[in-house]
Amino acid sequence: MQVHVRFFASLRERIGCAGQEISLSAGATVADAWSQAAGGNVLSDNILAARNMEYVAFSSELADGDEIAFFPPVTGGAG
Repeated sequence: MQVHVRFFASLRERIGCAGQEISLSAGATVADAWSQAAGGNVLSDNILAARNMEYVAFSSELADGDEIAFFPPVTGGAG
C-alpha cells in the first residue's frame, strides 16, 4: 500500500524533507511508517502523529492512501 508521510516544524529540519510517498505492507502501523520514512531517526516519546488529520497512536494500523503527519508537540501561549 502507498501512504503519504509529512514532517512538520523541527522534524522537517531534522529529517531533511517535508514529506514523501512510501510503500508499506498490509497491516503496517504508524510506527512502521516512521521507521521507513525517518531515515534512521529515533522515534522520541514527544513526537505526535496524525492519520488523515486526526491524532492517532503509533500502534494504529494504516490503510492505502492514508496521509500520516509527524510533528513535535506545540508549546507556548499568551503570558
